[in-house]
Amino acid sequence: MKKTVLVFALLILALLLLFQIGKYATLTNNLRFEIVIAVIAVVFFFVGVYINKKGLHKNINNKQEIDHQKIKALEITDREYEVLERISEGLSNKEIGEKLFVSESTIKTHVSNLLSKLNAKRRTQAVQIAKDLQILE
Repeated sequence: MKKTVLVFALLILALLLLFQIGKYATLTNNLRFEIVIAVIAVVFFFVGVYINKKGLHKNINNKQEIDHQKIKALEITDREYEVLERISEGLSNKEIGEKLFVSESTIKTHVSNLLSKLNAKRRTQAVQIAKDLQILE
């Protein structure tokens, strides 16, 4: 976070500096206005390319492997695991039931079983615990 703030602060400083140089150049008639704009555009083009290379392409493939042994050790059934995946997507019990073609009360039972198996009090806590245990992506 500090690095990002520093980079943007330097960009703002560079922009202000370039505008002051442009202002000076136009007041003294040493440079034409179009040349100043072109220089500013070229500088920001290269800054944008640099930021793109450094910032946007960081370890995109940072996915963790799902630990199927922990799923078995926790005795989570396949259906409960499907429900857990849908919970992590932010779906409600009714929406999960519609996707899995089961009743809402069945989903409530699965959620209750998951909460006890993961030792969680809430659905969001269950998802976080599952991610910590590497049984969810």
